[in-house]
Amino acid sequence: MEPFVTIITPTYNLLENNLADDFNLLISLLDLQTYPNIEHLVIDNASNDGTIEMLKNYKNLGFFKFYSERDTGKFNAYNKGVMRAKGKYVAFLSCDDFIHDITSIYDIVNVLEANNADFSFAPAYCRHPDGFVFLFAPAMHNAFQVMPCARQAMFFKKSMIEKENYFDEKFKTMSDFDFIMRIIMKGYKPVYFDGNYVTYKLGTKPLQNPQRSEEESKAIYYKNFRSLYPMDDNVLDQMAQYSAFPQPLLEKLSRYFPEADRELFFARCEEMHQLRVNAKNAQQQQ
Repeated sequence: MEPFVTIITPTYNLLENNLADDFNLLISLLDLQTYPNIEHLVIDNASNDGTIEMLKNYKNLGFFKFYSERDTGKFNAYNKGVMRAKGKYVAFLSCDDFIHDITSIYDIVNVLEANNADFSFAPAYCRHPDGFVFLFAPAMHNAFQVMPCARQAMFFKKSMIEKENYFDEKFKTMSDFDFIMRIIMKGYKPVYFDGNYVTYKLGTKPLQNPQRSEEESKAIYYKNFRSLYPMDDNVLDQMAQYSAFPQPLLEKLSRYFPEADRELFFARCEEMHQLRVNAKNAQQQQ
């Protein structure tokens, strides 16, 4: 029997935020998936605009289960969903994301099972708030500097999430960055899925409040790297703003990748540093 897969989606006031059509697309395409054992859990943040009535209609038609109660953010909703999930594998989709390849979950589970992997990652289409679409190709060698892959293009073993104590809810916008960093450092086994199956919308909160994202990055670096290298304010600022990591720290972080990838790891880290420097310089010249 094929293992169960759980898709977790947080919601809040879909009608008020004009997200009902996007949500319907997500639901409709999930319903077309060829994989037989999928459960969809919707974790609603006590919506008060008619969304709960809409969710009840979907539930009564058999599309998903939903739970509505106050939460403290999307990562709190994710954790609640994982606790209720019966799937061996878990994925997280926002209400305005969708899986456009209807055979993909079947294929992803096959790859995970064949490789006995703990998580998968893949490319994804990203819809920018300004209206254009771009391909987010995974960059796992940059996983300590930036978010290396779209969360929506990843599947995780539920048992791994439980063992690593879920998402850290004190990080409101970048807890997925922290989680991916942690599972790489713990040596969990990844597998690359060579297929673009999901389209997601870039969140506006990090764009609207880059200072908060920078502060969260610094806190994540301190949390995960303080035992590897002295994390003073200057080091943290350079890491968060420019992806400039001290060489002794990079040497230690390189050991979390196969030995054959070490030179590539250093090259990718330097490329990301230069990209961030160039972007900062361009921003200052505007």
